[in-house]
Order: sequence, then structure tokens, then C-alpha cells
Amino acid sequence: MKSSLSAAEARRVSLAAQGFDRGRPAAAGTRQLNLALARMSTLQIDSVNVFARSHYMPLFSRLGRYDTAVLDRLLFARRPPYVEYWAHVAAFVPAVDWGLFHFRMQDLRAKYGSKPGGWLDTHRDLVDWVRAELADRGPLRPAQIEHDAREGARGPWWDWDAVKNALEYLWLFGEVAIAGRKGFERRYALARDVIPHDVLDAPVPRDEAVRELVRRAARAYGVSTAADVADYWRIADRKAVTAALDDLTDAGELHPVSVQGWTTAGRPARAWLHRDATVPRRIDATALLTPFDPVVWFRDRAERLFDFEYRIEIYTPAPKRRYGYYSLPVLVGDDIVGRIDLKADRAGSRLLVQSAWWEHGRPADATGRLADEVRLAAAWQGLETISVSRWGDATDDLAGALPEAARHDSTSRERVALAPDEPGGLEAADADALRG
Repeated sequence: MKSSLSAAEARRVSLAAQGFDRGRPAAAGTRQLNLALARMSTLQIDSVNVFARSHYMPLFSRLGRYDTAVLDRLLFARRPPYVEYWAHVAAFVPAVDWGLFHFRMQDLRAKYGSKPGGWLDTHRDLVDWVRAELADRGPLRPAQIEHDAREGARGPWWDWDAVKNALEYLWLFGEVAIAGRKGFERRYALARDVIPHDVLDAPVPRDEAVRELVRRAARAYGVSTAADVADYWRIADRKAVTAALDDLTDAGELHPVSVQGWTTAGRPARAWLHRDATVPRRIDATALLTPFDPVVWFRDRAERLFDFEYRIEIYTPAPKRRYGYYSLPVLVGDDIVGRIDLKADRAGSRLLVQSAWWEHGRPADATGRLADEVRLAAAWQGLETISVSRWGDATDDLAGALPEAARHDSTSRERVALAPDEPGGLEAADADALRG
């Protein structure tokens, strides 16, 4: 087992752990989707649907073109093998893992459920009524629940009202689970109607749960720091994370390792290599990554691994955007070599490249490989044509490699509104409030 890694080796270890060390299958069905999900352990949800919803993207990045209806059947069945919870923010996890988050449910109830004069304290009758509605009627969308105790004006982004708030809190506390979605709107049910009873009746003790989550994060990353594995599940108790790392090291599952260029406060950072991690001599992947892919979702780690500074500009005022509304990191080989802002014009059946930019160190074949990936993305989304804007230092290169593509003036500096079916909820506007 290695005791030190070069920066390039660390990149390859991390990408291999995420499944980028293998070629894409000729066809991706349920088995391939489950294997990819098992490597990641969780699949983050985000409601923005400019190109493709974020939870579809990591599977496309790893497996190529696949039928999203197959994934929908895995995720949104009445009693699916996966369920939503506040894992890495709002995310899908295996339903059998529900008990691993019992400690988080307890913490969130303590934080939000017992505050005198807080929202739940002043809406107890409503919360009891919503709970009873679910018990009597089964899974329901918020719009299906009628009540005259509606709160005042709704915000411009998220349709939050009293019923929705009650459902979201009950979900955080583990009393309610998500029983699929209609469109993209959640259907809420009592947890006992969604989670297997043997799982629901077996909450995992806090220390054991943190240890298991740290193990899974370390395996999913291949090589990682304490901050990396804590962020994977947004575990705020760093002492518990450190204790779990030390325990797993003593058990031989993790091995201390130094990584070239990884520092903390000017000193070499402590890092751990998972015993199942491989150090490939070469990674030859090409992929478009969602901002919420485990490869890049922790910005500090993305900068350490790829020297890639990343900021999602959805909430940046349009005139101040540097790269575009929803730019996707471009992986070529074992490095992130660019970013590309895509938009699906479904009415016109066009894939719009709103901007494209190069990073440092791209290989000579990066343009052609990116062009092939853009063609694949258009086909995956059922879009017939491609149009490339003139915003970004990679757009002319890309257009040259896509002779069939049209050109257009970019509109990516304009604000893109959410579609009418975008949900309110913790997966977006209120995410920052619970990340601690």
C-alpha cells in the first residue's frame, strides 16, 4: 500500500473510485445503474432543469446514453429501493440506509422541533392535522392537502405555504418519507408506508452510523481528507469524523497517505487511502459533470484535485456571470479541462451551447472529444440539432469540430426562470440553512 501519492495519482485514484476507470457499457440498464449508484452511495437532487435534471447527470457521465425512465422506475416507485433524505443535502440513498440517518433526524428535531415560539411550536395543530391526513389518505402531494390555515404571500421562487412547511419538517424528522414524485413534485407519506418495517424499526446508533458513513465516503473518494469525508454526508461533528477515521485506520480499512500539494494551514494535510482503492496508470474518460457530482460537489476538494475553481452562477446577477448560468465541468483524461453551459431548447429540439471555456493543460484532442460528448448529450436528450454561441474562449474551437452546428448569440447572461413544476423545498433555496 502506497504511503504517498503524486497529485496526478490522487486524481486517478479519485476518478477510479467514482467509476471513471472503465469504459462505458454498450447498453446501460438497471444493473449498470445500480452498480454506479452503489459506487457513489448517494445521488444528489436539484430542481434546475435547464439541460437535464441533476440526478440524471452522474449516470450519464459514467454510463453514457441511457433511458432515464429506467432510473425513474428505480427512484420513484411506490416502495422503491431508493428513498430521498437529507444525506448530502437532499439526495437519494438506498432505502435500507434510512436508519443510518436516525442521528440526523434526532439532531434536526432538536434544532427545529422544540424551539419555544418557533414555527413548529406555533403550528402544532396544523402539523397534527397534516400527519393525520397522511395516515387517513396515504401518499399526497402538498397541493392535494386542503387547509384554511394558509400563510401569507408566497415568495417569488418557492411555493412555500404552511402545509408544505409542515411536510418538510416531518420529512427531516423522519416521520414522513417521499413516496415518489409526480412530474417533479414530491408525494409525501408516513415513513411506515414507504420504508421497510425492519429498517424503520432498527435505527443505527450515532457512533456506528457516523463510522459507516465515513467508511462509505472514504471508499467513494478513494483518497480523502477528513474534510472531504465530512462533506460527503455533511457531518458537522468533526471530532466524530476524526474518531471514525482513526477507528477505520486501526481496522486496516484506511491507510494514512500524503498527497503532493495537499496542505492545511501550510502543512501537509492528513489524508487516507481506502484499502480497495486502485492507482491506475491512466484514466481516459470524457464526461460532462453536473455541479452536484461527487467529483466536484465539494469545491475545496475540486480545487485540490484539479486546480479547478468552481462556482455555480445560477444565483449570480446576470451581468456578473463569468462562465454562464449552469456551466458543467468538462472531464477529459484524468483532468478537468474546461466548462460548458448547456441549455435544452425543447420547443426547437436544439441543444444550445451557451458558453464554453478552456482550463489549463487541455490535451491536443480535447476539442474533438468535447464535440463528441456534446453530440452524445444532444442525442441522450432527444434533441435534433446543436447551436454554439460565441461566448467563451472554447466556442470557436467547438464550433469548428461540430460542422453541423449552427451559431447563435448567447443568451446565457439572461436570467433563466424555473419551470412551473419546480418544487419548493430544501433541495434548493433553504439548503444553506442546514448545511452546518
